[in-house]
Parts: sequence; structure tokens; C-alpha cells
Amino acid sequence: MARFSSMEDRCAVLNLSRLQLDDTNLDHIVDSKRKQIQELHLSYNRLSLLPPSVCLLSNLEYLDISNNAITSIPEDFIRLTNLKTLVAKNNLLDESSFPKGFECVQVETLNLSGNRFGDIPMQFLKLTCLHSLSLGGNRLKSIPSEIENLTSLEMLYLGGNLISSIPPEVANLTCLKYLVLCDNRIQNIPPQLSRLHSLLSLSLHNNLLTFLPREILSLVHLQELSLRGNPLVVRFIKDMTYDPPSLMELAGRTIKSQNLPYLPCDLPDNVFHYLNLASECPNPKCAGVYFDSCVRHIKFVDFCGKYRLPLMHYLCSPQCSSPCSSNPQSEAESEDENSVPQDRLQRVLLG
Repeated sequence: MARFSSMEDRCAVLNLSRLQLDDTNLDHIVDSKRKQIQELHLSYNRLSLLPPSVCLLSNLEYLDISNNAITSIPEDFIRLTNLKTLVAKNNLLDESSFPKGFECVQVETLNLSGNRFGDIPMQFLKLTCLHSLSLGGNRLKSIPSEIENLTSLEMLYLGGNLISSIPPEVANLTCLKYLVLCDNRIQNIPPQLSRLHSLLSLSLHNNLLTFLPREILSLVHLQELSLRGNPLVVRFIKDMTYDPPSLMELAGRTIKSQNLPYLPCDLPDNVFHYLNLASECPNPKCAGVYFDSCVRHIKFVDFCGKYRLPLMHYLCSPQCSSPCSSNPQSEAESEDENSVPQDRLQRVLLG
């Protein structure tokens, strides 16, 4: 028997969840209230197909067909021009299950977690009105660069997939507030993500991260950063790499560190340009510079006086990675920690 959310909404909300209905006995229930229904719940039934009568609900705004065995969405689905929310979790849907004109539906919330998607369908990447996209617990191996087309997106949930990298185009989602990429195989975070100035929460736990780009400090509105289950937290990796400097770099370091004067007319163009590429060592007790050869290692910056956040750090020599005083923390580290606003991150989840 159909259940309604309240007496006031008895024609607006039709709840047919958990009634063990099948494909054949739904049409007559739905068809009798075709024009009144705005919200329809069909979760936990025995559906392998979406009943044809559902596609005739011209005023439908919310549809939940979760926890069934649906393998495809019919062509007539695009007739639901008023639909704002589609929840189809835990079905058997994949990238070939949606009709070509699906972008005409213009949904704002799309939750398809727990299905069989190997790729994000191109139809989804044309939904310019989409505010929330959830594809967690699927089989996605990558995020297409066309994700940047979803300019209204505020929440992107892609946790529990097989994703190994984040395309820099994600940084073009300027409205994004919640980015969930946990339980994947991600090894690097593109520094371009620092442009996500609206971001409030970034979930990266249970990946393969060994460091974070320093640019992440630019996420001034970030309130929650989840990092647990990554090598950078589990093992507190300090990845030291140092290539012996070339003769050109040694000469360039001497010129720059000794402030020796030179003019463009004194040097070949390529050497003059090379000297202008010098980077200063961030250790305040070291006046050195580097060009191509530097030490790359993890440094830990305090946030909120409680958590130490690993960030990539570049120095001019291995000696600079050791404390320059009796203090167990180098002055360079202390200076950076004190310069970070205490309210920058309200929660940093490392464990």
C-alpha cells in the first residue's frame, strides 16, 4: 500500500519504498497520481527496470530508486524536465546506462554511489546546473578534464574508486565546497587546487600521498582536511633527494650568494637568464641559493597548535635540513609555523 509523508503532502510525496514491488505492479499505482506527484521513493524493491509510468510524472522533482537491480535508464527519462534530484545508489548502472539526451534533464543533485561506473558518462559532464555529484564506491580510474564544465558544482564525491591522479582542471570548479577523494590510489595533489578558494572540506584519507604541495596553504577557507591512512601520516616520510650541482650551478651559486655585480652585456644570454632563475634557500640561517639541484624533503608545519601537517620543502643542501641550533626545531620551521593563522584550519584529521 502506498505511504504518504503527511496528510498535507499526500499527493506531492509518494513513498513506495520497501514494499517488495517488481517492475509489473508499479505502473497502476503511479499512473493514478501522475500530475500530483513531486517526490517519489522506490528504494528497496525488486526493480530491474524503471517503470515506464515514472517517466510520465511531469511535475516530479525528486526520485529515489536506490537499492534495486536497475541496469539502465530509459530514453523517456529525459521527459522529466522538472527533476532536480536523482538518487540511484546501489544498483547495477554503468556509463552506458544513461540515454544520450540525459543532459536535458538538468538535475541539480545526482547520487549514483555504489554502482558499476568505470568512467564518468559524458552526459553528466554537460549538466551545467549540477550542484552535487556523488559517484563513490564505483570503479572509476580517472577524472576527466571535462569535469571543469560543471561550473555550478559545490560537492564532488568520488571516494572509494580506483583513481590515481587528480587533473588540474578540478581547480576550475570555483564553487566547489566539498571535495571527497578518499579511499583511492592518489599519489600527488596538483598545486592548482590552491585556486579552490570556496573549498571548506578536503577528504584525502586512505590514498598513497607522501607529501602535500605548499600551495595548499592558500586554501584560506578550508575547515577540514582528512589525511589519515596516507604514507605521509602513517610513516612520517622524509624523502631526501639531492643531485650534485653542475659546474654551472656552482658558479651561479657563488655569483648570487656573493652578490657579485654583472650586466647583460657581460654574459651570454642563456647564462644571464639562468642567473635570474635562482631560488633562495628558505632557511633563514642560510644565505644560499639553488637552481636545479636542491634537497627535497618533508617538513611539518603546525596548524591550530595541535596537528603537524607535512608539506614539501626545498633547501639548497642536505645540511640545511638539520637544525641550525640546539632547538629541536629549526628556526625556518618555527618561523613558518608562527606565520600560519591559528584559525586557518579548524580540523586537520591526521589519525
